[in-house]
Amino acid sequence: MLNALTERLGKILGGFRSRARLNAAEVEAGLREIRLALLEADVNLKVARGFTERLRERLTGEDVGRALTPAQQIVKAVHEELVAVLGGEEVERLAATSYAGRFAPIMLVGLQGSGKTTTAAKLALRFKKEGQRPLLVALDLQRPAAVEQLGILASEVKVDAFTGKAPEPVALSRAALEQAKKEGRSPVVMDTAGRLQIDDALMDELARIKAATEPVEVFLVADAMTGQEAVNIAQTFHKRVGLTGVILSKFDGDARGGAALSILETTGVPIRYVGTGEKSDALEPFHPDRWARRMLGMGDVLSIIEKVEETVQAEDAEAIQRRLAKDTFTLTDFLAVVEQTQKMGPLGQMMKLLPGMRLNEDQLALGEKELERVKAIVRSMTKEERSNPSVLNASRRKRIALGSGTTVQDLNRFMKQFKEMQKMMKHLKKGKLPLAGLLGRLSP
Repeated sequence: MLNALTERLGKILGGFRSRARLNAAEVEAGLREIRLALLEADVNLKVARGFTERLRERLTGEDVGRALTPAQQIVKAVHEELVAVLGGEEVERLAATSYAGRFAPIMLVGLQGSGKTTTAAKLALRFKKEGQRPLLVALDLQRPAAVEQLGILASEVKVDAFTGKAPEPVALSRAALEQAKKEGRSPVVMDTAGRLQIDDALMDELARIKAATEPVEVFLVADAMTGQEAVNIAQTFHKRVGLTGVILSKFDGDARGGAALSILETTGVPIRYVGTGEKSDALEPFHPDRWARRMLGMGDVLSIIEKVEETVQAEDAEAIQRRLAKDTFTLTDFLAVVEQTQKMGPLGQMMKLLPGMRLNEDQLALGEKELERVKAIVRSMTKEERSNPSVLNASRRKRIALGSGTTVQDLNRFMKQFKEMQKMMKHLKKGKLPLAGLLGRLSP
């Protein structure tokens, strides 16, 4: 999601790099292109107009920084306006919200098919990783197997699900909260019923559950793939039930992404989480600044660091660091790094978090295939060969290529790349790698 908008904005902003000064005509031309890019990304018309109007005021006013180049001025202004549209500092504060130390019922609402039940399990897993004791509650007593589905998902993420019985959702929600209080469980994530379309019966039921449970949060789970329809759904639910936030599911899908840039300004309800994949841990708190940087191709290094901290085992990282200190980074270490990296998520998602990485889907697919090919090559080696590649003579190379389903040429190319990597690791250890110059070339 947002790939097309990122690519389009990159081209527009890149067109200003060679200009020494900005004049009114160039500013207007750039604003027109930005407005069209937003509209093509399915951003609400009113939001797109307001966005470009504020940019016009900044780029033609007296507060334009004289020390910045035209490209820097526009990138800075566009980035700051994107952050503001996505919620700014207030949503950044909400992204760090902790429910530790208080009893926290959380109510999930939404239409059928929006990914609500899956999101409930993902949210509970996040709370569990934060050291809390969540409880999942299925309040959809109408959809066949809804309770069983949440139970299965709960077992997959190793979170308890409420198993009590009640004739209707309000009584069931009260019973669940009573048990959670007795057992010291919180947050209590309540997955409510959905419909194929909004109706009075659904809204009445949700209002009664809310009144009975007094939730600290009411999150709408909306399918990001539906674009502006997600905005319309958020407006209706907020008016009838009262929302504290929106969770956009399927945010990794092939859609234009305008809902993300429209929801807050049109509804007054902030985005709180986004679903970034099918795996149980693919749910991220929504950080406006980070997503604005992603939209501009500026990368999201903070999210990479968080993913590393969540997935890489401390002892593995320390072992590799010790070997680096002794200049003994081997093929076994390389394989461990690749496998740990893949645990953080698909290569495509990780590459998009790096500054300046605007790879198309074909290039990303080739990258995934290359990683699997390299892993097969290293796994076909003996322990001695991984530790000391100098023993790789012609017969050994032929055996490894045959065992890994590759060619000797593939093996030779990889070994050349690995030697370059070892040199890079030495530079990193000695602090001699010109990282500043590298980052400068990657910046938009």
